[in-house]
Amino acid sequence: MSAQSQAVDGKEVSRSTVVHAPPQQVWALVSDLPGMGRFSPENRGGSWARGATGPAVGAVFRGRNASGRRRWATRAEVVVCEVGRSFAFDVSARGLAVARWRYDVEPVEQGCRLTETWTDRRGALMRLIGRTVTGVGDRRSFAAESIEHTLERVRAAAESDAGRV
Repeated sequence: MSAQSQAVDGKEVSRSTVVHAPPQQVWALVSDLPGMGRFSPENRGGSWARGATGPAVGAVFRGRNASGRRRWATRAEVVVCEVGRSFAFDVSARGLAVARWRYDVEPVEQGCRLTETWTDRRGALMRLIGRTVTGVGDRRSFAAESIEHTLERVRAAAESDAGRV
């Protein structure tokens, strides 16, 4: 795995990897929320909602998630949308804050560095509900593994696509 550890505290996990593809192409992959299910171990995609048709600040997305036999829905609202550079969205479930997911794309000589960051926004009630709904007790460790998985899949897809351009 080519992911590198970044700053980590009790509420945040961040990893980076170098992707041998143009930054715009990598950003397009991570900002395509309906298509994220092909990269994530937990997300199964979803659809834009409330008239949104793609990534933009304020756009709302209805996510579908699964872990084993467990299934649940989330709501995501885009909070950062800088084409080719940064993309972030806040996730909630049943009106309660869950997390912020952020992707930063930085040009480097070989292509770009993609950094994915998870910030835990759950209160005590959501931590309890989340454990029951998802079956994940240690969300921070799971987020770290999930990020590494997602970065590897995004990198592979981007580099495969870059070879065809």
